[in-house]
Amino acid sequence: MQNVEEYLKKNQDRFLKELIELLKIPSISADSAFSQDVLDTAEAVKNALQKAGCDKVEICETDGYPIVYAEKILDPKLPTVLVYGHYDVQPPDPVDLWNSPPFQPEIKKTDLHPEGAIYARGACDDKGQMYMHVKALEFMVNTHQLPCNVKFMIEGEEEVGSRNLSVFVANNKEKLTNDVILISDTGMIAKDVPSITTGLRGLSYVEVEVTGPNRDLHSGLYGGAVANPNNILAKMIASLHDEDNRITIPGFYDKVQELSEEERAQMAKAPFSLEKYKNALSINDVRGEAGFSTNERNSIRPTLDVNGMWGGYTGEGAKTVIPSKAYAKISMRLVPNQDWQEITEIFKRHFEAIAPEGVKVKVKPHHGGQGYVTPIDNTAYQAASKAYETTFGKVPIPQRSGGSIPIVSLFEKELKSKTILMGFGLDSDAIHSPNEHFGIWNYLKGIETIPYFYKYFTEMSMDLEN
Repeated sequence: MQNVEEYLKKNQDRFLKELIELLKIPSISADSAFSQDVLDTAEAVKNALQKAGCDKVEICETDGYPIVYAEKILDPKLPTVLVYGHYDVQPPDPVDLWNSPPFQPEIKKTDLHPEGAIYARGACDDKGQMYMHVKALEFMVNTHQLPCNVKFMIEGEEEVGSRNLSVFVANNKEKLTNDVILISDTGMIAKDVPSITTGLRGLSYVEVEVTGPNRDLHSGLYGGAVANPNNILAKMIASLHDEDNRITIPGFYDKVQELSEEERAQMAKAPFSLEKYKNALSINDVRGEAGFSTNERNSIRPTLDVNGMWGGYTGEGAKTVIPSKAYAKISMRLVPNQDWQEITEIFKRHFEAIAPEGVKVKVKPHHGGQGYVTPIDNTAYQAASKAYETTFGKVPIPQRSGGSIPIVSLFEKELKSKTILMGFGLDSDAIHSPNEHFGIWNYLKGIETIPYFYKYFTEMSMDLEN
C-alpha cells in the first residue's frame, strides 16, 4: 500500500484523539444504568464510519442494543470483506483498583510501551481494535487504494453474550453476504512476535444458587445444627476438580478434541517464558490440568472456573449469620467438538445430583457459544500472514486462543464464511481487568497492517478466479 506510513504519521494525533473520545463513553452493556451511553456509542460509531468513507451507514434496531451496519461497495464482482467488532465494554469494577478513572483515558509510558499506552476500559477490548478498521478504511478510501468491497457489523452486546446478533444475522443473510469475515478482538504473542489466532474456545456460563433455611439465622443459636449454604457451596465447587485438576463432571471430556503430538510440538515453538509469565501475574507457581503446559492449558484444554461467589453478610464489620442462600457464577471454557448447550445440561444434572440433604440447588444457564478453528491453508489466512510479514518483517505464528468469541461459529453456520482473527493486543493489556490499556504502537501497527490484508486477499482471490 502506498504512503500508509506517511498517512499514519500525518494523522496519528487525530487518530488518537478520536479513539480517546470514543473511550470516554461508558458503554457498559451489562448495566442498564448506562443504556443511554451504549446508544450514544452506537451513534458515535455510525458517524465515524460515515466520515471514513462508507456510502451506506445505518443503525439497525434489535430487541436489545442496536447493530451499526455500514458498507462501501465498489463492484459486486469484487471480493467482499465483512468486518465485525463491538462497541460495548465490560463493567470497570473494581473501580478502586484502577490507577486512573476507567472512562477518563490517559496515555502513560511504560517499559513495554515507551511510546505510550491508552489506559481506559475498552481501550483494547474492543473499541481500540475495532477502531483500527475504521481508520484503515479511511486511509484506503482517501488514498484511492481500497481494492474490494467492505461491510461493517459493529454490535453492542458482545460482552453480554451477543443476545440479539444471531437473530440479526439470520434475518439479514443477503445484506451480510461476504467472502471472508475479519475480526480484531484477539491478541498476538508479543510486539516483535506477530501471531494469528486460529482457534477459540467455546463457553458455557451458569449461575448456581444453594438455599438452606428459609431466612438468615443466628450462627450461635443455629450453627452446627443446620446446613450452611456457604459451606455447602464451597464443598460442592471444590469437588468439581480432582487432585490432577481435571474436571470431575461425568461426560465432560467425552467429545474433547485431543491434539496430536505433532500439533502440540508446533504450539511449543511459540516463545514463552514461564518465569516472566509468573512475574507478570505476581504468582510463585502456575496451576492447571496435569500433563499439559501452561500454553496448552489456556488454549486447547477445557476449563471450569468460579467467577464470583457471595452469600450472607459481606459488609464492613461483623454480622454472625448462617445465610439462607449462597450463590456462584461459573464459566466453562470449551474446546472444539464440545457443544456448549450439552455441557450446560451435563453441569446442571451433576451439580444438582451432588447437593446434600438439607439444601436445595438451582442452576441458571446464562449464555454460551461454540469453539472455532480456522484452517491455515485457505486464501484468507495466507493473505493475513503475508500482511503481517509485510509490516512486521516476519511470518506470524498460528496460535490457539483461550478466549471465546461465540459468534464466530455462528457466522460460519449462517453465512458460510471463514473468519480471520487479526488481533493486535497483548496478554498484558489487562482486558476485563482494572487498568486495561492498549499500546499506541499496537494501535497504529494495526491500522498499518489491515490495508495489506485487503490488498493480498483481493489479489489472491482474483488469481483463483482466473
